[in-house]
Amino acid sequence: MRIEHAFIAPERRDRPLVVFLHEGLGSVSMWRDFPQRLCDAAGVRGLVYSRPGYGRSTPRDAEEAWDLDFMHRQAHEVLPALLEALDIDATRDKPWLFGHSDGGSITLLYAAKFPQAIAGAIVLAPHILVEELSVASIAKAKTAYETTDLKQRLARHHDDPDSAFWGWNRIWLHPPFKQWSIEEEIRAIGCPLLAVQGLDDEYGTLEQIRGIARRVPHTELLELPACGHSPHRDQPDALIDAATRFIRSNNPGDTP
Repeated sequence: MRIEHAFIAPERRDRPLVVFLHEGLGSVSMWRDFPQRLCDAAGVRGLVYSRPGYGRSTPRDAEEAWDLDFMHRQAHEVLPALLEALDIDATRDKPWLFGHSDGGSITLLYAAKFPQAIAGAIVLAPHILVEELSVASIAKAKTAYETTDLKQRLARHHDDPDSAFWGWNRIWLHPPFKQWSIEEEIRAIGCPLLAVQGLDDEYGTLEQIRGIARRVPHTELLELPACGHSPHRDQPDALIDAATRFIRSNNPGDTP
């Protein structure tokens, strides 16, 4: 299995490591310069990677259909294996996780499963349950992929755009997936947690992050106006300011 990855400012050896987990159609390159900007503002190290099936990582086999637990497997198996392969001892050098959309859900699942191997988490537009709004928007994406230049645009970021798109799209539109929920699992999260969502998110309502806060009471919420499903693209400066403050305030020795 080939996993595309890139380190940011590895020379900051004594600074926290932030691991970036991309969205359902994301990759290393689709983050653009945001991870670098955040790491520079917060004075931290970064690790960006493309999950299997995405970017320059090993593509999904054409006949492979993801199961309902695909995000659990990424959180419980793939991410720990990647950290181990990169010689990152997550129990000693506890990473921060920074996840967007599906990557945000994976972040929450990792935080709940491995409390001893995480320093804190920041999640953007995460999913803790499947809403009709999400399904409707993903169905529109299917139409766009089949009838517009979306495939060509995704091909700039993925070696196999069909691998990336259909793996994500088919499981989200699979009828049994409507029952998917991690609402109860996330109650186990004990690390610092910042949950961010745009007021104009086309893939989820504010119930996603407000539902997190009800189950994980120490969660900080950031609800951003004039912002859709991708706060790091729509409101990067506000997000960088909030994330920098949050990391520093929860890192011993830093000044908030």
